[in-house]
Amino acid sequence: NKTMLDMGVLEDQRIAILIDVQNMFYSALNIYKKKLNFEQLLKVATRGRRLTRAIAYIVQSPEVDQSKFKDFLLKIGVEIKIKKLKVRPDGTTKGDWDMGMAIDAINLAQKVDVVALVSGDGDFAALVEKLKALGVRVEVYSFPSSTAEELRDSADYYHPLDAEVLLYS
Repeated sequence: NKTMLDMGVLEDQRIAILIDVQNMFYSALNIYKKKLNFEQLLKVATRGRRLTRAIAYIVQSPEVDQSKFKDFLLKIGVEIKIKKLKVRPDGTTKGDWDMGMAIDAINLAQKVDVVALVSGDGDFAALVEKLKALGVRVEVYSFPSSTAEELRDSADYYHPLDAEVLLYS
């Protein structure tokens, strides 16, 4: 059994947690038919370290009221960034935070020791390499069955999420 030190976890590390809400919400729903427990997710990722910032990236769909969810995130200390879902003329939709998350992660790299990406999106593999080149430790937290292999392989540490971070109501 690995100790926290073996996993590179030191109590004085400053950590920023960036949460790809759409990716994680749909992964939890599709795999487990449950919602994500964001409070537990923060505990799992922080593991006793100094949480510098936690940011949730949300794509807002006009027909879904997310006000209670947003209030809850703010209450537990998570900042929120919202982007409206775009509907193209052909009816397809676009709404992702990949660029915004990448820019924030690179900007935060000078202020923290660890960037934790909560996403399974393989598009972040290049970001992981960039962050490591900037000297920051990169951890990825996601559900294994919805995580791109290149993202898992690029991280300094990969934490497979499971039922421990789900809501049971």
